[in-house]
Amino acid sequence: MSYNFSNFKTKVADVETWLKKEYSQIRTGRASPALLDAIRVDSYGALVPLNQIGSVTSEDARSIRVTPWDMSQAKAVEKAIMVANLGVSVGLDDRGVRVTFPELSTETRQSIVKLAKEKMEHARVTLRQDREKVWNDIQAKEKDGEVTEDDNSRLKNEMQKIVDDVSKKTRRVLFKKGKGNNELILIYL
Repeated sequence: MSYNFSNFKTKVADVETWLKKEYSQIRTGRASPALLDAIRVDSYGALVPLNQIGSVTSEDARSIRVTPWDMSQAKAVEKAIMVANLGVSVGLDDRGVRVTFPELSTETRQSIVKLAKEKMEHARVTLRQDREKVWNDIQAKEKDGEVTEDDNSRLKNEMQKIVDDVSKKTRRVLFKKGKGNNELILIYL
């Protein structure tokens, strides 16, 4: 008998997607437009994602330029970034808003590594919980006679292969995040 792992595979893919998104929002000393994705700007009475107010681009390794499509929104963009408390300096000029990221201190680097590890652990816990639900379902089917003992063993191996594959991918995500800067590579040491 075959077991339908499609639901489990979807949940596993969701965990991987969540982790990638979380890593993209960690400030690592290198300016990335993704760091501003969570910021909402008060635009004409509604909270709107920053990337819908204007273009968000990297100027260099430590600064980002936000160019509002409507320059009257520049002050609201500046305020939203300051309220987000990202530990950056924000400056308004004639071309829009410039966000500058300071050099990372040793303490900040350590907190970044700690945060990345926490996010990874959260993903692992979620995977373990999902795996446990599927395993309990397989065992219940065996007790009901829907699955043989041999099938049970085969399904357990198949389930573990899915978990191992996503674990490898999430470790690679962490490696990719650290590739351009030494701060997060420490996680592998």
